[in-house]
Amino acid sequence: MKVADLVFFSAELMKKLHGFGIRIDDYKYVALYEEYEVMKAAGNKTVFIVAKLSEKHNLSERLIYKVLRHFKRDC
Repeated sequence: MKVADLVFFSAELMKKLHGFGIRIDDYKYVALYEEYEVMKAAGNKTVFIVAKLSEKHNLSERLIYKVLRHFKRDC
């Protein structure tokens, strides 16, 4: 299968997702956001959670905050 075939097959879905502000690479951060939600529900502060997730996933704290803002947004 070629890239063009796959894009053609899923173009309508991709168009709708894009319209809602969802990026193709958002799937990479779903598990990270789930971890954030669990830690937040346990009563941890956001600053602590971000520091732990940054260390665990080897990502910058700035990127973690960006992902959290993006995932909390209404679409």
